[in-house]
Amino acid sequence: MNTPAKTIPIQKVDDHQPEGAACHAGEKTLLAAAQAAGKSDILERYALDYPKGPHDQPQSMCPAFGSLRVGLRMSRTATILSGSACCVYGLTFTSHFYGARRSVGYVPFNSETLVTGKLFEDIRDSVHAQADPEKYDAIVIINLCVPTASGVPLQLLPKEINGVRIIGIDVPGFGVPTHAEAKDVLAGAMLKYARHEIMSGPVQAPKKGRQQNPTITLLGEMFPADPMGIAMMIEPMRLSVGCSVPTREWRELYAALDCSVVAAIHPFYTASIREFEAAGRPIVGSAPVGVEGTNDWLQNIGHSSGVSQALIDEAKNKCLPIIKNVLSEQKINGRITLSGYEGSELIVARLLVECGADLRYVGSACPSTPWNAHDAEWLKSKGVQVQFRASLEQDLDAVQAFKPDLAIGTTPVVQYAKEACIPSLYFTNLISARPLMGVAGAGSLVQVVNAAIGNQSRFNKMKAFFGAVGHGDSSGVWMEKPVDRPEFRAENKRQLEKKIKLRKAQEMG
Repeated sequence: MNTPAKTIPIQKVDDHQPEGAACHAGEKTLLAAAQAAGKSDILERYALDYPKGPHDQPQSMCPAFGSLRVGLRMSRTATILSGSACCVYGLTFTSHFYGARRSVGYVPFNSETLVTGKLFEDIRDSVHAQADPEKYDAIVIINLCVPTASGVPLQLLPKEINGVRIIGIDVPGFGVPTHAEAKDVLAGAMLKYARHEIMSGPVQAPKKGRQQNPTITLLGEMFPADPMGIAMMIEPMRLSVGCSVPTREWRELYAALDCSVVAAIHPFYTASIREFEAAGRPIVGSAPVGVEGTNDWLQNIGHSSGVSQALIDEAKNKCLPIIKNVLSEQKINGRITLSGYEGSELIVARLLVECGADLRYVGSACPSTPWNAHDAEWLKSKGVQVQFRASLEQDLDAVQAFKPDLAIGTTPVVQYAKEACIPSLYFTNLISARPLMGVAGAGSLVQVVNAAIGNQSRFNKMKAFFGAVGHGDSSGVWMEKPVDRPEFRAENKRQLEKKIKLRKAQEMG
């Protein structure tokens, strides 16, 4: 039964802004409004967990997509968004584009419901209406930019309704730098909830029961074959792969916490790591990629699990010679630049170097953390420029400066490289979406990279055929040959200069 209605006043973002303008107010304005509306604690926590320095926030898709993705991939979990309609439309479109096959809840608002507190009541009513234990284990409510800036207090929602867990999180674009780190916002919140459940009493066991061997929890989304490959590598140490976080169902959170060691394959899951450390679980960074990477990772995993050196050596002796053999039979011959926003860029970079690539630059939109520090130092020792919180401009500058045989990067980097007649691969779909660990990783990466570099002659032919067609003002489809109009350029420049002078005059009062 719903609790009696109670109005909770919420600070208005800007009394002088028209309806719908708040979401365009800019990062500083929204940040100040959120702090004034009582969100200082969560924003300070995000600033510590996901530091932006030394550069500004990198260009990326809406960060909330990361949290939304985590919730939509979990069974028996409902997700409700609270934000501007345009943002919700974009997020749901992107989610369904990436294969989501379930509905996303939405609580709309206007200036009145936002300011009076009615929006919170609407969210609360929506949660009560959805809390059906026959359908759901948990309901996730995500505040986007405007509700966060206005202080909508999701923390006041009940922790559970009819046995359904209620998890409210703020994921504003002005507080969480990338969608990759937003995955950690929800994963960490769920782990915290699950950890407190474990501390309160017995919880559900995994569907297949607890494993006999000590388990390794894998932190970060990865190619489905990688956990199986890791399981084979650690089997001689009498260890097993447990769950991967983010999980696919609620009870897997308990199994993830019930582990021997956490392998931070993706090293930016700071909130999740905090929960594992609170549960007394040691954290191991990097990943089993290449020969040196696999050797170091197996040593650290075995040591942190209390495995004898003899068993660690047995595991190494079983897989390292095979990886060496694969790398000796096929090599990457070419100069490469690498950039992405998934958080796995550094381990991919290590694998490329061990595959023989002349890697000059690796840029990641994610931050430097204690769990990727070793990878960064290893790459720097090989002469690779490592850039955390990389901006698009830095990634493009690297392509221009190093003139690689292959540019691996985000969509705009790939577009830029192809326009410059440089073969390129989209990191998210063509590199991170394939096995990277152990023997399978070395073999698959060499093939796709060499095939892409081998396309240079095709680029040269296309460039020679099309020439300068489609550049600048002449791009697009024309019925007749486009004519340059310098007088229009001059007039447009004059109007722009006039606006700039007027703006400066207004600023001076």
